Amino acid sequence: MHTLEPQLLKDAFLFGFPLVFNLDQVQRYVETGVGANPSAPFNSFSHARSLAGPADTFVSINNDTLYSMAQLDLSVGPVLLHTPDTAGRYFVLQFVDAWTNNFAYVGHRATGTDAQDFLLVPPGWSGQPVDGAQVIRFPTTVASIVGRWACQGEADLPQVHALQDATTLTQQDPAAAPAGIPASTEGTPVNLQFWEKLRLWSQAFPPAESDRPALESFATLGLTDRGESPYFALGEDMHRALAESVPHAQEELAQFLRAGGVPMKSGWQLAYHSFDYNSDFFEIGTVNSPLFTSVPPDMKYQLRAGAALGGLWGNHSYEAAYAAVYVDANGEQLDGAHRYTLRFLPAPPAKAFWSLTMYSMPDFFLVENSIHRYSIGSQTEGLHFDEDGALTIIMSHEAPADLRERANWLPTPSGPFRPLLRMYEPDTSVVDGEYEIPAIQRQDEAE
Repeated sequence: MHTLEPQLLKDAFLFGFPLVFNLDQVQRYVETGVGANPSAPFNSFSHARSLAGPADTFVSINNDTLYSMAQLDLSVGPVLLHTPDTAGRYFVLQFVDAWTNNFAYVGHRATGTDAQDFLLVPPGWSGQPVDGAQVIRFPTTVASIVGRWACQGEADLPQVHALQDATTLTQQDPAAAPAGIPASTEGTPVNLQFWEKLRLWSQAFPPAESDRPALESFATLGLTDRGESPYFALGEDMHRALAESVPHAQEELAQFLRAGGVPMKSGWQLAYHSFDYNSDFFEIGTVNSPLFTSVPPDMKYQLRAGAALGGLWGNHSYEAAYAAVYVDANGEQLDGAHRYTLRFLPAPPAKAFWSLTMYSMPDFFLVENSIHRYSIGSQTEGLHFDEDGALTIIMSHEAPADLRERANWLPTPSGPFRPLLRMYEPDTSVVDGEYEIPAIQRQDEAE
């Protein structure tokens, strides 16, 4: 290796971060599970049986739906997916490849709610489809199904559980053993693990054809080296440059995420197009139109990395639109030392439902609180509406004294926080910017 330019290191980090961050989470689901989702082997579902809470330490996890997660490894060949009749209930199975491209959708919006079968096939497959099954072609042999089922509270859990249990994956070759994710080379220095994972995993799961020139441009970093790891024989200066680049680049990425990088109105970051970087793979349920494929090429890798860090496995906005907010109407950071209101008139226009979820900073985890409420929205029972029909949400660390206000209380942490608004199957007025989310108003001074 030659002298490593800081900009080259930063560019390589942004390019590779989604792959490494994503596959670390894939492995986590397979080995240990995450919160309410137990571990499950490749090519099988892990069903959460309760709505997510603070124990589910996954970035920007939602509290509106029950998750059904599956990590797929099609090194075994095709896998048959069966979905049951949900009688109109909202659900979505989102397909995410190793590089975090959303490449297919099955569910309420995309394919309807009748019982159906889908044959999931690996790259380059040329076999015969199963009778009655629609074929979904995977860009990478390892990919994820991120399933979400609408659930209206504890009383609705048995119905959702039955639908989860009726959703199945069946290997066409039952005896085949998944190859899995290559293990990092034994003995690789801890502070070079990112680069070794990126080297191994980008070879095991090649990126889209349009991204391969970028990967080749990082050859001087050892990322295209095959066979023995190049990271054992580095000089001290090279080792230091590679090792120190990762935390520095990740901090810059966090700052980029905090600053926005997306359109803003009334303090809200309108992340409606944060997941539009896929321009190569359009299987069933996706929308291939300029509105959802127009990310500027020079911003693609930074936006993709920011989307992974701030909301891994988020949907395209035709499925669910996301808007995050860090600041109040005066541009000040939201903080539990204050009390805030958010007044919706009209309510967010979503064909399925909408919610506002509270997250801590800087981890973007759900926040423990005395009433175990982590989100509020159109599915929340007992909300109090103003005389003009408006819904005023109260955000504070301490519970409001007024009982009517308490009905609309979304508890905050004691320190900085970031709410996230989700609109499932949003109206076109959301995506085209016609609908404006109101600013969050601070109601008091710091104590």
